Amino acid sequence: MDPFAKTRRLFLKRVSHIGLSLALLAGARPALARPIKTLTGIRISQSAEDHTRVVFDLSGDIEHRLFTLSEPHRVVIDLHDTRQSQAIDIGNTSTNLMSGVRSASKDNGRLRVVLDLKGKARPRSFELKPDGKSGHRLVIDLHATELSPTPIQTSQQERSKHKQEFVIALDPGHGGRDPGAIGKRGTREKDVALSVAKKMKTLINRTPGYRAILTRSGDRFVTLRNRVKKAREAEADIFISLHADSFHSPNVKGASVYALSLSGASSEAARWIAKKENASDLIGGISLDDKDDLIASVLLDLSQTATIQDSLELGSDVLKHIGKVSKLNNRQVQQAGFAVLKAPDMPSILIETAFLSNPSEEKKLRNPKHQHKLAKAVFGGIKNHLSNRQA
Repeated sequence: MDPFAKTRRLFLKRVSHIGLSLALLAGARPALARPIKTLTGIRISQSAEDHTRVVFDLSGDIEHRLFTLSEPHRVVIDLHDTRQSQAIDIGNTSTNLMSGVRSASKDNGRLRVVLDLKGKARPRSFELKPDGKSGHRLVIDLHATELSPTPIQTSQQERSKHKQEFVIALDPGHGGRDPGAIGKRGTREKDVALSVAKKMKTLINRTPGYRAILTRSGDRFVTLRNRVKKAREAEADIFISLHADSFHSPNVKGASVYALSLSGASSEAARWIAKKENASDLIGGISLDDKDDLIASVLLDLSQTATIQDSLELGSDVLKHIGKVSKLNNRQVQQAGFAVLKAPDMPSILIETAFLSNPSEEKKLRNPKHQHKLAKAVFGGIKNHLSNRQA
């Protein structure tokens, strides 16, 4: 008989128990917690009687959920995986639209911020990335539904309400010597953009009360400024620039929509003021040629603020419709300083329909049926936006 048999059995049994215990511990180990971000500041401003802007300064990129409540009217913003800094000093929280701000920590690491309103208001939110001067920001724009609009907005809205026909400027990106992005199968962005634009034009021109114009109808190069000029000469109500994205990774996919950024608007304002002597440069039906620089600057700021907001709302409506026929890369309207979006009195958005660098999306973008679905979706968003604006 082996004198060590019993000892070995006891040793193996103990090792087995230890292994089981380690396995159980490993299985029970919680997932790594997501990093907690900090709300470091809240800034409130009022640029017009019917517009209040609330800016959340954040330590990093965050996810958020926004919704409204009534009786009394409130806007609720849930910031995921976020805590509030103890050093926040909001200052005066009262504006024409808002009476106060409250916050409280909720379960699952959420920070809830409540904007108490004085009446019904329409909220829109968008995120801003660090720009060298400021860090991550979440911007909440409140627009009144019951107060009188500013003179610039009145001019733009009245023109919309009394128009017999809406003119939509369709801008197929790139063209001629500029092919844009090129997919693995040789699909050129300029061709996809033009094809989708032509299908949109057909849909629009078949619909009573709408008319489409193209900034280019063939494979030719058109400068960015001339694209905007053509749209303004046609007195377009909306400007839609169509593109197809590309990325170094073939896995990235989905559509995106862009509106003009505030920094892009401010740099463009200087150019408009410099050429204000040109009587054809009008904003909301108001000429700049007889205004001094200060008044012209104020008028431009009012016009561009209203136009950017209108562009963000247009982009949001278009995104919702595109999301029904295509995957979205980002569910919120992004903002950037694209030159073709800089007209101060014409709501403008740039649509990245998909990624040509993604094989499956390149295949879809080559398909005329998918192109038609995209065209129909974008037009659906436009109609929804114009319908709401006329209400």
